[in-house]
Amino acid sequence: MRRKIVAGNWKMNTTPAEGKALIADVLAKVGEVPAGVELIVSTPFTHLIPAAEQLAKSGVALASQNCANHESGAYTGEVAPAMVAATGATYVILGHSERREYYGETDALLLEKTKLALKHNLAPIFCIGEKLDERESNIHFDVVKTQIEAVVCQLSSQELTKVVLAYEPVWAIGTGKTATSAQAQEMHAFIRSVLAAKFGKQAEEVAILYGGSCKPSNANEIFAQPDVDGGLIGGASLVAADFIAIAKSF
Repeated sequence: MRRKIVAGNWKMNTTPAEGKALIADVLAKVGEVPAGVELIVSTPFTHLIPAAEQLAKSGVALASQNCANHESGAYTGEVAPAMVAATGATYVILGHSERREYYGETDALLLEKTKLALKHNLAPIFCIGEKLDERESNIHFDVVKTQIEAVVCQLSSQELTKVVLAYEPVWAIGTGKTATSAQAQEMHAFIRSVLAAKFGKQAEEVAILYGGSCKPSNANEIFAQPDVDGGLIGGASLVAADFIAIAKSF
């Protein structure tokens, strides 16, 4: 059976003190989460060390929202994968649509980051997905396939065991448009077919999360789809009750 995962991406929100309070609220409710559902919290860089200490022995994992594509050196403002791993984080979000869109991250750069993250025992939560114009032009499958083949399909079978995928329909995030559960399932099944073309039956073991404005009101329907293994949650992860409610939707 594939892993069930609900990961909260806080993005550029909360001060360290506010983050500590939010984690405390999550931990106060974590006992409500069904057995077998893995929770991940992805805080800003500034929170990672105290968050790791706060989450120790809680069963809730910690993720960084990014890492550099270099081991070390004269890269002002960057944070190397080894530095991230040293904080106690065990996951790193890579390829998020905001990093691709706002910071021009390319597939080639993301392959470098993914390889380095794996080298330092960070499990990538690798994001893929199409924009509105790409879906309206009916090239959304091509876009997603290219993103997968350029990075994930360059990994070994052993490396793939450590990777979680997250499908982001960029057109359905903060736009007022929503993806239906059927659209989510259609793309998740397609993603798994692309993986199967390279990795065979191993594709059935890869967790694929849905990252398109998932909320307590729609999580149950989305998570019921056979190829949806959880969610990468944005805004709703900033409210502990909503985050836990989504995790309970399994």
